[in-house]
Amino acid sequence: MPFGIGATGLLLLVLVGLLLFGPSKLPQLGRAIGSTFSEFRKGTKELIDGDAEEKKS
Repeated sequence: MPFGIGATGLLLLVLVGLLLFGPSKLPQLGRAIGSTFSEFRKGTKELIDGDAEEKKS
């Protein structure tokens, strides 16, 4: 499991998320977090690729 979170910890996080945001907002929150991570990975890859190209020159 990521970050050393076990099954009970993950279940607890989901329950807290349901209590805080409600079942209707949870899928929207998941999509927002997923797209944020995707954009972050894309941006870091562009930075790394740009640095590699500069070192080649």
